[in-house]
Amino acid sequence: MIKEFKEFAMRGNVVDMAVGIIIGAAFGSIVKSLVDDVLMPVVGLLLGNVDFSNFFFVLKAGKVPGPYATLAEAKAATAVVLSYGLFINAIVTFLIVAFAVFLLIKQINSMKKEVQAAPTTKECPFCLSAVPLKATRCPQCTSELKA
Repeated sequence: MIKEFKEFAMRGNVVDMAVGIIIGAAFGSIVKSLVDDVLMPVVGLLLGNVDFSNFFFVLKAGKVPGPYATLAEAKAATAVVLSYGLFINAIVTFLIVAFAVFLLIKQINSMKKEVQAAPTTKECPFCLSAVPLKATRCPQCTSELKA
């Protein structure tokens, strides 16, 4: 059983997938940091010193009654909160990752496009068989072909 697992794990596709997942997770954490630490503070500043990570709605007050100034304060008081600001950050993170994956797939698809080779044959108008371009007679039906 261990031998079969080794054979399975060492297949090219499994190793490639594992590497892709690891790189994807690392890329996801980089994008999350970009959104949380770079983009959202700038957007918040442009919107008048708004911190999206502190957008929340208290569903039920905690042991210490509110109002709560920050999300951390509400969670420390064990309040039940709806953290829609964190959800907005997650949406922005997803959109950036999705756009990066789109660009990657677009690049891969453009590299896959093969240059169409010039045709080397033509069709005989009489018997419809493939004939070399330079041929003056069809090898199948011996009809004379016009250049």
